[in-house]
Amino acid sequence: MFQRVIDDFKDSTGTALRLTSLAATAAFALLVTTSFLCAAAFVFVLDKYGPVYACLTGAGIFFVVTMIAAISYMVRKKQIEKRVKGTAKSAAQTMLADPMLVAAGIQLVRAIGIKKLIPILAIGGLALGFLASRGQGQAGGEAPAE
Repeated sequence: MFQRVIDDFKDSTGTALRLTSLAATAAFALLVTTSFLCAAAFVFVLDKYGPVYACLTGAGIFFVVTMIAAISYMVRKKQIEKRVKGTAKSAAQTMLADPMLVAAGIQLVRAIGIKKLIPILAIGGLALGFLASRGQGQAGGEAPAE
């Protein structure tokens, strides 16, 4: 039961590490490319119109690149939030539908007895409710660190 969760965690961690290194490499290449393009635009505008317009052109280029990066980040963040919510719901449903978990629950009821198990389940349900409400409060209020 827990092996599947651990394997999913390992896979997601490896994938995240590979994607992060790839994104860092692409970001560095984009920075170098943008710097050379900005330098070329600066020299071209400096020869034609003067230093003030050349500086404004450089600032405009970097502003456009920054806005593209910010919009891409926000769109990607929304996609990740939607996927995490869908995955969390399906993982909870999968764990509850696991026959091994159901069999363990039935054995627990037989071993302890239903009258002794009702207060334990009530406390567990209350704790689960607090955890669920705390998770929803964090998801809506603050964005997860990336």
